[in-house]
Amino acid sequence: MGNTLKIQIWSDIMCPYCYIGKRRIEGALALFEHKDAVEIEWKSFQLDAGFIASPENNMVEHLAEKYRKDSDWAQNMLDSMTENAKNSGLDFHFEKSILANSLNAHRLLHLAKKHNLANDLEELLFKAYLTDGKNVNDLNTLKALGLVAGLNAEAIDEVLNSDAYANEVQEDIKEAQAIGVQGVPFFVFDNKYSVSGAQHVETFVNTLEKVWEEGKFVSKLTVLKATDGKSCGIDGCD
Repeated sequence: MGNTLKIQIWSDIMCPYCYIGKRRIEGALALFEHKDAVEIEWKSFQLDAGFIASPENNMVEHLAEKYRKDSDWAQNMLDSMTENAKNSGLDFHFEKSILANSLNAHRLLHLAKKHNLANDLEELLFKAYLTDGKNVNDLNTLKALGLVAGLNAEAIDEVLNSDAYANEVQEDIKEAQAIGVQGVPFFVFDNKYSVSGAQHVETFVNTLEKVWEEGKFVSKLTVLKATDGKSCGIDGCD
């Protein structure tokens, strides 16, 4: 049929299930016959755009305070997400996580998107935050990750030392709101079907096959509901 099957993924670096969702869509693509015809576009989303971190923050205390629960509840939620991540081959270390606002990371991702390096940088940012305990709002850390991804040092400096791509981040968020995104990860397949949450690999495979078989696509979004998909929204992670 000659056209590319495009997947748009709204995601936030601070969302553990977004990293799990990334692994699962990758797993689905590995099983998809037409994977070479698939294009992924990463879109920005911020779970807490106004968040200001302090050195005293730790993940357990932050979650307990934010959702007005006790520390045992928060630790149990983190343990559940860690176990879920292991099933996707990921190694989360929330005890090392440094809470941060993700705006600068998203701005740098837009630079990476311009150079077809967004997927590489997305992976590096997730690992830095969720596994390695790095501050993904620290400009030196972001520059180092950008260089590993293949970005030019001067271009990175220009972005990080300005407000470049801030409007693009906001446009992504507004677009998400316009189509009713309540939490992330959120996947849109060729502007026709959407899947919310870090669904099982089989769900993504079935959606890919459905979209491919239908051929010519219609610009009407239909949400495909499934019961097991995990996601993070402004009110917390499922």
